[in-house]
Amino acid sequence: MVANTLLKVNQSDKINSNMREYIRFLKFVKPHLWVMIFAIICMIISSGLGGVSLGMIIPVVDNILSGKNIALPGATHAPNFLLHIIDKINSVPKSLLLNWLVIMVSVLFFIKEVFLFVQTWFMNQLGQSVLKDVRQAIYEKLLALSNDFYSSVKTGELVSRVTFDVGIIVNSITEGLTDLLLQPIQLLIYIVILIWIKVYFSISLGLVLVTVIIFPLITYPVVKIGNKLRKISTSTQESMSDINSLLFETIYGISIVKSFLAEKYQKEKFKAYNNRYFKMMIKSVKRIAIISPLGEFVGIICMGVVLWCGGKDVVEGRLSAGAFIAFLAALLSLLKPLKRLSRLYGINLQAMAAITRVFDILDREITIKNKKDAAKLIDFKDSIEFKDINFSYNQDRVILNGINLKLLKGQVLAMVGMSGAGKTTFVNLLPRFYDPGKGAVLIDGKNIRDFTIESLREHIGTVSQETILFNDTVRNNIAFGKPDANIEDVIGAGKAANAHNFIMKMSMGYETIVGDRGIKLSGGEKQRIAIARALFKDPPILILDEATSQLDTETEKLVQEAINRLMANRTVFVIAHRLSTVEHADKIAVFEGGRIIETGTHSELLQKSGVYKHLYELQFKSRPK
Repeated sequence: MVANTLLKVNQSDKINSNMREYIRFLKFVKPHLWVMIFAIICMIISSGLGGVSLGMIIPVVDNILSGKNIALPGATHAPNFLLHIIDKINSVPKSLLLNWLVIMVSVLFFIKEVFLFVQTWFMNQLGQSVLKDVRQAIYEKLLALSNDFYSSVKTGELVSRVTFDVGIIVNSITEGLTDLLLQPIQLLIYIVILIWIKVYFSISLGLVLVTVIIFPLITYPVVKIGNKLRKISTSTQESMSDINSLLFETIYGISIVKSFLAEKYQKEKFKAYNNRYFKMMIKSVKRIAIISPLGEFVGIICMGVVLWCGGKDVVEGRLSAGAFIAFLAALLSLLKPLKRLSRLYGINLQAMAAITRVFDILDREITIKNKKDAAKLIDFKDSIEFKDINFSYNQDRVILNGINLKLLKGQVLAMVGMSGAGKTTFVNLLPRFYDPGKGAVLIDGKNIRDFTIESLREHIGTVSQETILFNDTVRNNIAFGKPDANIEDVIGAGKAANAHNFIMKMSMGYETIVGDRGIKLSGGEKQRIAIARALFKDPPILILDEATSQLDTETEKLVQEAINRLMANRTVFVIAHRLSTVEHADKIAVFEGGRIIETGTHSELLQKSGVYKHLYELQFKSRPK
């Protein structure tokens, strides 16, 4: 009993939370409010014309088909203008009245459909505008989020939120918001017509009461189905995230999949994800699909009761046939907006689940950000110091522990050690991809948190261990972020990285598209373009994380020569497993288990007979003298 009560409370809280997020999401509609206002105006006109057309049933049935004059049993309450219109209609010859009614109905329906088209166009424009704005907001937030966010989520899941989830939300705008605005307007118009017929044509109170009591029953099964639909929608969106993640992993690692003959394993894995998504979608579609016929069935039962009650009044002469048919038509017209509103309930429940996932990104805290009083780093003059640094990605594992190191401007620091020792994490603290949990990184004696992130990163160039190129031209990859860069400067960086010769052999030289992730290039070519990109930036601080790891011996020598020439007057952090590349460094730091266990020059460390000497001998004991 208590458990059920708590479950209901939790469900109620979740629904209220989703509703708040839905209302909050409508802020994306605000910049396009004028579009929605025009659409609402068109809705009102279109719905009003539909109501007027409905009212023409009375003269058609009572005056033309029955050959009787239209009578208002409630004439004592009718305004003079209405009585005057009734008198005019009764005085017109039946054949002429039929002609005029046909023409008027045709014109009214034409105008109605024109306004319906304009309303649909405006609402779709609104939906696509919101889609554009939401995607832009998510993309900008993804650019702003810190690296620690990306270490905890799957790429496919993020893409799913930008595409699939946003698509569901936009459907709720174009279709759901349209119905949320249009259907109440139509309900109001048809209710007014019903009241008008009740007052002026003396519809019995019993018939009205039957209508009022029975019609709300349509909404009950819809609400029950909708509560289940909300849970299914969340599972459906999560399933799509799994599909996207696996798809990205497969495309990115297709060579590994094929070389390990893992096609069958990947097929089965994708099949399982695909089947789960299929089952979730079928459940969702089934529940959405049943809403409309269920509502219609209940509505027809209600209509049968009304027809039976009202038909007796017509047979016994207490109600005109025209008035009753108009009343019945108005009730039938009420069914459509009620059904649409019922379906809207399911659509919005799906949208609420998607909105929750979108706001999960938009509400994420940016952990690496500028202080309010952050200053701009104008010039790097003296030194970089890592002081009492501790860092961990989570509480279970310490990555860096008690790091203290100082490097003067213009010096080269080489970092060596086994994989997982903390070298890459160490250099990632300098451009503030992460902040240390304890301690500080200082530039010229000032904490780098006191500088703006933008000005700090302007002073740092990076070549990462995993070469990242974009599906763009060679030129734009080298001058990344600067599309108006001078081509001579781009070529200079290409030459400095010993990349110019192979670039000029490509079909369009520096204007050649390198493909997704640089797939059209070899590993060495990609690495040299990445080095050229860092050199083009011409920063005073350079980070080379395994910068020569993808190069053959001859190319490595050329690139190393270029790097050595450009090291003058630069402060360089070099991570390398090949110790031949760090022999001439001003300082070498040996990492082990997140600590710096040895520091010194190449010759000094060889004399200590420590870890560095051991690593050196492992690599070079068989090297020719």
